Amino acid sequence: MNGTDKHQTRRGEIVLAARDLYEERGLEHTTIKDIAERVGVARSLIYHYFPDKEALTDAVLNNLVEDFLEALRYWNAQRERGNVDKALADCLHLFRNGIFENGSFRRSLANTENAALYLHFVQVVADRIAHYIVDSTVQDFGRYHEIEIDHVYETFYMLIIGMIGLVRAYPDISDGTLRAVAAQTLHIERFLQDEAEGGTTTCST
Repeated sequence: MNGTDKHQTRRGEIVLAARDLYEERGLEHTTIKDIAERVGVARSLIYHYFPDKEALTDAVLNNLVEDFLEALRYWNAQRERGNVDKALADCLHLFRNGIFENGSFRRSLANTENAALYLHFVQVVADRIAHYIVDSTVQDFGRYHEIEIDHVYETFYMLIIGMIGLVRAYPDISDGTLRAVAAQTLHIERFLQDEAEGGTTTCST
């Protein structure tokens, strides 16, 4: 293993240790000393890779986002062609579990003291997910159907931001409501199975 590989491996170990501790104890109750002890290195080595806890936390956030994107890639590869309704439902389920998975770190992000960090996390999530979906899923959809929205990336970005805020404010909101809101925003209501059957989508919270 060359020097670059060793550097990346050690950096990755630090990020994963910080992520585990954040999930176990929360952001505020985890120190650089705790992370160093978990990795089994001197505290000074942490600062060799990250200038401060904020930079390390940013790397943890990027790690969380990358995990979610990997799950999104799997969802995209497994989609049933032509079954837009199921794809939307599965994607929203993935979104809900991936972004709002229980854990001390996610609860810490929701605290007022971490408002700036939470906003940064939401912006990164929205940007990365929107770019991925526009470059993959939307392109596939456009081969068979008309895309009826303008400013496609911006629409998805705003939809994701809105969904995160909605679920955060109303954690018990139904999947049916989220599905209906997403379909209306993207102008794909006609692909919802219950709409096609003459029914109405459940929108109660």
